[in-house]
Amino acid sequence: MAYIGNIPAESYASFETETFSVSATANYTLSHAVTNENEIRLVINGVVQQPGSGKAYTASGTTLTLSSATVSGDVMYAVYLGRALQTVNPPNASVGTAQLDSSLDFSSKTITLASNMKNTPVFFAHANANQDIANNTNTKVEIDTEILDSDGKFDTSNNRFTPTVAGYYIINGIARFDASTTISSARIKIYKNGSLYYEVCVFKDSEDFSLSISQVVYLDTDDYVELYVRQNSGSTVPINGSDPLNSVSASFSGFKLIGV
Repeated sequence: MAYIGNIPAESYASFETETFSVSATANYTLSHAVTNENEIRLVINGVVQQPGSGKAYTASGTTLTLSSATVSGDVMYAVYLGRALQTVNPPNASVGTAQLDSSLDFSSKTITLASNMKNTPVFFAHANANQDIANNTNTKVEIDTEILDSDGKFDTSNNRFTPTVAGYYIINGIARFDASTTISSARIKIYKNGSLYYEVCVFKDSEDFSLSISQVVYLDTDDYVELYVRQNSGSTVPINGSDPLNSVSASFSGFKLIGV
């Protein structure tokens, strides 16, 4: 069968019932407050009573007042007509913030979820000019031009990424030495807080000499990472700096892993 709009959800409803311990009195206390007697159906000894002033009973708040007192041995119960209990699967996208209890505080949970489901902070930067690298010397790559920096956490003045958000990050680096160099091998390194964290050694087997590195790094709120290289040509040689979107060059990037 076709429907216009949301498909009706199947529901199975029952109404909450309260059975009273009867005594010789006309006054009882309800377990749930009501606006008036029309919100309950009162049954005494199997007979449904008529609600209203001058009738069988009245109710307000938790006070139930009978027009005539019950006697010992009577059986009395009330059905709360306004407290239906049912199992319903609401249609997709049918519940919004307006349907949520305003006393509930979801703010901290929302913030936690948002931060775990975003790959930020994220950055991508590159060297804008060639840089001379001394022989057998660990040299920080001067990454001075940003393409992307979602939260402003990469500092081009000291070529350093300090995310300030704790978590596991993918950190990547690329450096290409000039093709005319006589390097036989070189290293590219990720430094964490000024010390070696991970390195890759590459041996020259082609005309170009490109280095790349990628590693998962856990960074605390005050940790930082930098990109270093080292070469063993016997002399100072340059690494190329240009726009990495157009050609391979020196670049540095990273992003936070989702949900970790």
